Amino acid sequence: MVESDPSQATDASGWSAARYNQVASFVYSSAFTSPVLELLTPQAGERIVDFGCGSGEITLELKKAVGSDGRVVGVDSSSSMIDKAKLAGLEHAFVADIQTPADLPEALLASTNQFDAVFSNAALHWCKRDPMGVMLSVKRMLKPGGRFVGEMGGFMNCVGVRSALHVALRRRNHDPVTMDPWYFPSVHDYQSLLSSAGFKVLHISLNPRYTPIPAGLGAWLELFVRHSFLRELGDEEAKEVINEVAELCAVDSQDAQGQWALMYMRLRFHAVLSAP
Repeated sequence: MVESDPSQATDASGWSAARYNQVASFVYSSAFTSPVLELLTPQAGERIVDFGCGSGEITLELKKAVGSDGRVVGVDSSSSMIDKAKLAGLEHAFVADIQTPADLPEALLASTNQFDAVFSNAALHWCKRDPMGVMLSVKRMLKPGGRFVGEMGGFMNCVGVRSALHVALRRRNHDPVTMDPWYFPSVHDYQSLLSSAGFKVLHISLNPRYTPIPAGLGAWLELFVRHSFLRELGDEEAKEVINEVAELCAVDSQDAQGQWALMYMRLRFHAVLSAP
């Protein structure tokens, strides 16, 4: 009997690691991740936690960098992503919501204040419910002086697509403000959050990034929006919204050859935990 691959399935949160890899492999491409990894500069022997590790591609690169004397742990809210990361060879990988420190896995809580760095790529903009909860989770992991390095969607990320979603939802008598799952802070807002949580900010910037979408905007919306922004809608209405958004965005985001691209705005930062 052939066992099924759990990472192929869609989990309770709506994510499918297999679909993510098909549509959005650009998220973890070396071209797009090298700037934030240069900020992190992982060293041999270090202990690093990857918050929002997804299907583990970058996490496994970190594992190589720290070597056999180091330790890398991946955490993600999606069981499908964690299943895929484990299948790829990430031994220490856990399902948890990083916005709730008390819900972190016991294996991590047992290592409180023992990590050299917390890293995050393309995940923190999903933490709209409690951004300060993320800070508390990070602080719980880090040694004094430990590094918190990350990249996320920032102010003006995916400009055009987000407004089109709001327009399409309002047209159908939905409140897009309450449905919107994205947290795209400005430099000022995120620097203030980091500082108020006890971090010294060494670098923070907004970085525009032209991002080709080879699978097309419809597939991008199905992956990133259907089970988040549009989670309350039935399949038929959600499809109508996705089609309308793609039509509204085509004038700015689809070229003459039919290829799609979006303007991502990445908030990139490097902070260290101040000594108590």
